[in-house]
Amino acid sequence: MIPRYSRKEMTSIWEPETRFRIWFEIEAHAATASAEIGLIPKDAAKKIWEKGSAASFDVARIDEIESVTKHDVIAFLTHLAEFVGPEARFVHQGMTSSDVLDTCLNVQLVRAADLIIGDIDRLLAALKTRAYEFKDTVTIGRSHGIHAEPTTFGLKLAFAYAEFERARERVVAARKEVATCAISGAVGTFANIDPRIEAYVAEKMGLTPEPVSTQIIPRDRHAMYFAVLGVVASSIERLAIEIRHLQRTEVLEAEEYFSPGQKGSSAMPHKRNPVLSENVTGLARLVRGYSIPAMENVALWHERDISHSSVERMIGPDATVTLDFALNRLAGIIEKLVVYPGNMKKNLDKLGGLHNSQRVLLALTQAGVSREDAYALVQRNAMKTWEQGKDFLTELKSDADVTAKVPAAKLEAMFDLDYHTAQVDTIFKRVFGAH
Repeated sequence: MIPRYSRKEMTSIWEPETRFRIWFEIEAHAATASAEIGLIPKDAAKKIWEKGSAASFDVARIDEIESVTKHDVIAFLTHLAEFVGPEARFVHQGMTSSDVLDTCLNVQLVRAADLIIGDIDRLLAALKTRAYEFKDTVTIGRSHGIHAEPTTFGLKLAFAYAEFERARERVVAARKEVATCAISGAVGTFANIDPRIEAYVAEKMGLTPEPVSTQIIPRDRHAMYFAVLGVVASSIERLAIEIRHLQRTEVLEAEEYFSPGQKGSSAMPHKRNPVLSENVTGLARLVRGYSIPAMENVALWHERDISHSSVERMIGPDATVTLDFALNRLAGIIEKLVVYPGNMKKNLDKLGGLHNSQRVLLALTQAGVSREDAYALVQRNAMKTWEQGKDFLTELKSDADVTAKVPAAKLEAMFDLDYHTAQVDTIFKRVFGAH
C-alpha cells in the first residue's frame, strides 16, 4: 500500500490493529458460543469479552512475541492472555489458526467490497448525470480510431454506465461468494469443536458457514473475488483510454479539469496532460495482475498448506486499496470533465459528410442497385472527399450513375444528423429506465 494511491477508509481495513481486533472478535464469539452450549464457563466467556474489548492490542508486543514463536496467531493469543488472565485458557478451544485467519480475511474482503460498491455507486451517479447532460450532443463515432458514423457524447457515457452497472453486480456477487466462515478445527472435521460454534461466529461476523472447509476455506472463492476486481479494473482502463484519446490535441473533444496553479510539464509551460486518466490506467494494470496469483492459490496440498498465505497478505490490501483509489479518481475525472461540443462539431464536419456513406449505400440498394455496385458507386465518390478534400454530397449529386437511382433532393435529405440520433432516447431508456 503506497500512501499516494490509498484512501484511509480502505487502508484502515488492513491495518494490524484492525486485523487483531477482528481476531479477538472471532475468538470471543467462539468462547460465547462454547459457553452457551456448556463447553466452558459462562463467566469465563464474559470476562474474555470484557477484558479483550477494553484492551488496546500492542502491535509491537505481538511482533516481539512472534519473533520467538514464529507463529502470528500464537503470538496474538499470548498477548491476549496478558490482558485476559486465567480465563484465556478457554480461548481458541478446538480451533486451528486457519479458523481465525481465513474468517478474518473474509471479513476484511467483505468490508473492502462494501467500500468498492460505494465507489462504483459514486462513479455511476457521475456517469448518469453527465450522460443526460450530453445526451443530444452529437459527436463522431470512431472505429479503429477512424471516423465512422455520428453518435452522441451522452451515449458514450451511457455505454460506460451500463458497463459499471454490470461491474457493480459482479462485485456484489463476489462479496457474497467470499463471505464465508470456517470454525471447524484441524482438517475441518469438527472433531474438537461443535459446528454450532461456527454457525454462531458466522452470524455475528456477518458471514455464512463454509459447507466444507478442509482446514482452510477453499480458495476458488478468493480467486473469483480478485478476478472480478481485475475485470472492474479493465473497465476503468477502457473509460480512461477513451478520455485520453479525446484529450489529444488533434481531437480535444473532452479534457480533464485543469485546476488553477496546476502544472502540466516541468519543461513546457503550455502542457495540459491527461495525467489522472493515465494514472488510473496504470493502477488498473496492477489490479489485473493480482488476479493471477489468486487463481494460482486455488491449488493447495491436501487439507492445508500456506503457500497462499504470503500471496494474500500482499494482494488482499494492495488490490482493494488500489481499486478503491482508482474508482474514486475516475469518478472525480467524470464529475469535472470539461467537454467541448464545438470541437465535436468541427471534427464531425472534418470529412465533408462522409459519415453518411452507409445511408447512401442503403438507398442505392433499395433503388435496385446490387450491393457490390452500390458500394463501388459510393466509395468512388467518398475517396474524392478523402483524398482531395471535396464535399461528399456535391460529388454524389454530380455523379450521374448515383442520381439516376437516387435524385439529388433525396440525397440532400440523407445528410440530416437527426437520422443518426433518432434512437438515442430508446437506448437511454434501456440503460437508465424511466428518468
